[in-house]
Amino acid sequence: MDPSCSKAPAPVVKLPAYKLTSRLTHPQNSVISLGSCSIGGPEFIVMAGPCSVEADPQMLGTAWDVKVAGAHILRGGAFKPRSSPYSFQGLAEEGLKKLAQARELTGLAIVTEVMDSTDVDLVASYADVLQVGARNAQNFSLLKRLGQLNKPILLKRGLMNTVEEFLCSAEYILAGGNSQVVLCERGIRTFETSTRNTLDLSSILTIKEKSHLPVIVDPSHASGKAHYVAPLSKAALAVGADGLMIEVHCDPAKALCDGEESLNPEEFKELMLSLRDLAPHFGRRISTIEPAAPMLAENQ
Repeated sequence: MDPSCSKAPAPVVKLPAYKLTSRLTHPQNSVISLGSCSIGGPEFIVMAGPCSVEADPQMLGTAWDVKVAGAHILRGGAFKPRSSPYSFQGLAEEGLKKLAQARELTGLAIVTEVMDSTDVDLVASYADVLQVGARNAQNFSLLKRLGQLNKPILLKRGLMNTVEEFLCSAEYILAGGNSQVVLCERGIRTFETSTRNTLDLSSILTIKEKSHLPVIVDPSHASGKAHYVAPLSKAALAVGADGLMIEVHCDPAKALCDGEESLNPEEFKELMLSLRDLAPHFGRRISTIEPAAPMLAENQ
């Protein structure tokens, strides 16, 4: 008998539906470069800022506060998807202009949400990173359009998406030619009502196992409670997330959107100090906090 006949056939590896997003086709971790920082490398990246861009001096003041505390990227919503049509919907292009002002003043890259495929070019002309919110995680026409861009995309997990569905949403962007995708776990809807959503920290482990894309955590939207943000942020660092997205407002009680889950600048500064001390214990680092710029006082 020919010995070659007794050899077992090589196992056939079946690729998942999210082929380009899968670690099977891309074993190394992807690192998304953004100016002076990279998402997915040894640096633990923190995006921070108000839920919604409001009138001056809110945006510029908060931008300085998060920069001085050590944030790497400034977040702020110009277009806001709200459950009620009567809630504040954002300042649209005027909000984008205020974000661009804040970037010029602080040097921080900006991330902001795009809600509709017809607004992609407008938002892309201002933003460094385009965010897809949870409500649009399966807006496939929008995802396809973002796949045509050469800019980083921050994709949030849908309210009721499984991890596989989440990765398939990312696949739409990668399949269009844009590999610069950062995933964001922001909590999912469950039967639990004590928090706004249920933060699925186990999804970080699952995503890291199945995909090469970097993943960050949004503890603000996950909990809906400002005093839960710090412990959940530390848990995200411990479980292997690549960064955080945190809502910070100069006066949360007067915020037009999500003030109850926003940290004030002092609380954010304390959190950043804690994270910087903890990061080396989990093989990460957070850059040294920069001193305040001389013009800080006159812009607050």
